[in-house]
Amino acid sequence: MCGMGADMREDAGRGGEAGAGGAGSGGGVDHEFLSLERELTLLLRRARASSGEMARQVHPDLEPAAYGLLAFLDESGPRRATDLAAFIGVGKATMSRQLRGLEQLGLVAREPDPADGRAWLVRLTEEGRERFWTVRGARRERYVRQLAGWDRGEVAELARLLGKLNAGAES
Repeated sequence: MCGMGADMREDAGRGGEAGAGGAGSGGGVDHEFLSLERELTLLLRRARASSGEMARQVHPDLEPAAYGLLAFLDESGPRRATDLAAFIGVGKATMSRQLRGLEQLGLVAREPDPADGRAWLVRLTEEGRERFWTVRGARRERYVRQLAGWDRGEVAELARLLGKLNAGAES
């Protein structure tokens, strides 16, 4: 999400594109959805780059995909590896590999599940939580600076709409 000023200029240059004729103007193409696709693609590309940067700030050897896993563990508390795999949308083998790496870095630990002695729960270590919160705080400060000109109601509405979009993606 760095360099937002240049991105805003870039976006301003695309101004009325969504409502302008363009490809398929009479062919039933929904310009709103084309505009949405373009903006989401740009947002996701930037989010991937930002996720890699944040992961490196937590630990230089942390895989970018693991940052979201740390965030989920921080918000949800200890979870079974199968729950983590389902949330992230990866297979058990991929999750096992990621968890081994996080354990080796000292960011997560496994503990017996009190509800089922055969199962294990994964939790953030104190070091993992501290490192994660340091990076999360810096990211939040960046969002505050980037959206300083926005009304708090607009920020809340954006969060609500993104939540609605994310909830729809789960089904």
